[in-house]
Amino acid sequence: MTDRFSFNKSPGASKAAVVAAILIFFIFPFFAGDYAIDTAFFFGIYALLGLSLNIVLGEVGLFDLGHAGFYAIGAYTTAILNTVYGLPVLALAPVSAMAAALFAYLVCSPIIHLRGDYLCIVTIGMGEIVRLALINNPFNITGGPNGVFGIDFPSLGGFLVIDSSIEYYFLIWGVVGVTIWGLVRLQNSKIGRAWNYIREDEAAAGAIGVDVRKYKLLAFVIGAGIAGVAGNIYASKLMVVSPESFSFWESCLLFCIVLIGGMGSIPGVLIGAAFISLFPEIFRPFAMYRMLVFGSVMILMMMFRPQGFWPRKRGRFSPGKALLKQEGEA
Repeated sequence: MTDRFSFNKSPGASKAAVVAAILIFFIFPFFAGDYAIDTAFFFGIYALLGLSLNIVLGEVGLFDLGHAGFYAIGAYTTAILNTVYGLPVLALAPVSAMAAALFAYLVCSPIIHLRGDYLCIVTIGMGEIVRLALINNPFNITGGPNGVFGIDFPSLGGFLVIDSSIEYYFLIWGVVGVTIWGLVRLQNSKIGRAWNYIREDEAAAGAIGVDVRKYKLLAFVIGAGIAGVAGNIYASKLMVVSPESFSFWESCLLFCIVLIGGMGSIPGVLIGAAFISLFPEIFRPFAMYRMLVFGSVMILMMMFRPQGFWPRKRGRFSPGKALLKQEGEA
């Protein structure tokens, strides 16, 4: 069953599917209304957030249920620096990424040695601390429960201004495309292989010389940076940010995106993001029963396809075997 959903089985078909998807996403906004385009925009936001969490959860296997905290750091960094100092929103995208990444480094360094449920519980607390701090309005810069208003449209010195649904659509999906390109290269790099070794057998990975702490912390930092960029774009689209947008429920939705699609699978994350973002719109006439249907689907997925809709086909490499091979060569 896994092979059926793998890009590795037929490279020609995979390339054709990618080209077809790009054409559909490029043509779609010119024939759709503003409501459909805005829905596709938020699909892109969740896709970007899902990709960021997939690094931590899918690549390394670390449970993170406070990922919305990094998303919030990126959004509020953009909101505060833009409204207070007038800095362009697009120029603040890398600043938001660095702010979220730095926050991840500072808060995750002391807890990176934790495993399983213990790490999960601590990340829940981390996300809630961020949200409560925003509500309490530290240094009078976060606006408290009301948030920050009056965020500008994305621009670079007034020469490039993004202020329409179509332009926001191409902005978010352009960022998603670049992120996917970077993550695919990362998966096939030394870093990606180290993450996979840690996920499969942390003790064996450490035995063959992988710096487990370094690579686990790097996953959190990179994932947080991507989430910070998503926060930047989200803040500029809504022109307002408030703590209620970054609740524990938001982190749960991101967790579901990775689980539904398939841990470590980039196309799976896109499918999971589509389900999370498009499902409420499809069932909007049945708002009273949406959560019932959503919960039922999650239960069925865990019962009959726990590996996700499009699981990633991974190599058969084993850190333990690599260690034995190195010893044999020595």
